[in-house]
Amino acid sequence: MSVELDIRDKLAFVRLNRPSALNALSFAILEEINSVIDNIDVNIALGEVRGVIFTGAGDKAFCAGADITELTGRQILKEHEGARIGQAVFSRISDLPVPTVAVIHGYAFGGGLELALACTFRVASNKAKMGLPEVKLGLIPGYGGTQRLPRLIGEGRALEIIMSGRTVDAAEAERIGLVNRLADEGDPVALGVQFLGPMLKHGLPALEFAKQAVTRGMQTTLNEGLRIERDLSTLAYQTADAKEGMSAFLEKRPAQFKDQ
Repeated sequence: MSVELDIRDKLAFVRLNRPSALNALSFAILEEINSVIDNIDVNIALGEVRGVIFTGAGDKAFCAGADITELTGRQILKEHEGARIGQAVFSRISDLPVPTVAVIHGYAFGGGLELALACTFRVASNKAKMGLPEVKLGLIPGYGGTQRLPRLIGEGRALEIIMSGRTVDAAEAERIGLVNRLADEGDPVALGVQFLGPMLKHGLPALEFAKQAVTRGMQTTLNEGLRIERDLSTLAYQTADAKEGMSAFLEKRPAQFKDQ
C-alpha cells in the first residue's frame, strides 16, 4: 500500500509511502486516502481516534504533487472528474471532526500542498519548501488550492504565489501564516504528536465546535458568523464536558473530559 494507516494512543497516523516518486499523488493514491478516511471515520465514532497526523515517507518530500504522467492526453471529462475526485477526498479531510495536522518536511508542491491545506494545521521543518507551481505547466491548482490558500493567507498573497508559481521557504511560510509552526529537523510523527498534544487534553465536542465556528464563519458575513458562534456556544454549554470543565475550575482541580 502507498498510503499507510497506523492507529495508536488515540491518534491516526497517515503516511504517504511512495518515496521513490517523492510521494506524488496518483489517482490510485487518492483512492487509498479515501479508504483510509473511511477507516478513520469509523474509529472516530468508536472513540479510538482524537486526532490525525499526515506525513510522507523519506526525507525529501511530504508530497511533491500530482503524478504528471497521469495527467497528459486525457479527455476533458476525465480532467473534470479528476479535479472532482481530488477535491472530494481533500474535503473529507477538511471535514473531519477531530484536529488534523500535516507535518511538512522537504517538498510540498501542487497537490501535496493542497493536501496540507485541507488539514486543520500545518507544521513544517526549517528546510521545507512549498508552492503551487501549476502555472508553470499552463495549469492552475485543481484540488482546492485556489480556494483554501486565500482563505488562509489572504487574497493578495495567495494570488501572487499561485500566479508566479514560485517556491515559498519555511521561514516565509510561517511569517504569512501558511504554516502554524516551524520545527527543527526530526521525526515527522514526533513533531505531529508534539503539536497536537496540548489540544487533545481538551474535550472533543469543544474542539469540534470551535473548528466549526471558525470555518463556517469564514465562509459568510460577520453577522451570520456571530449567529453561528452563538448557536455553537449554546450547544457547547449542554455537553457533559462543559459541566465537568466548569466544576473542575470552581473546585480547583484538573478537568477529566470524556468527549461527551
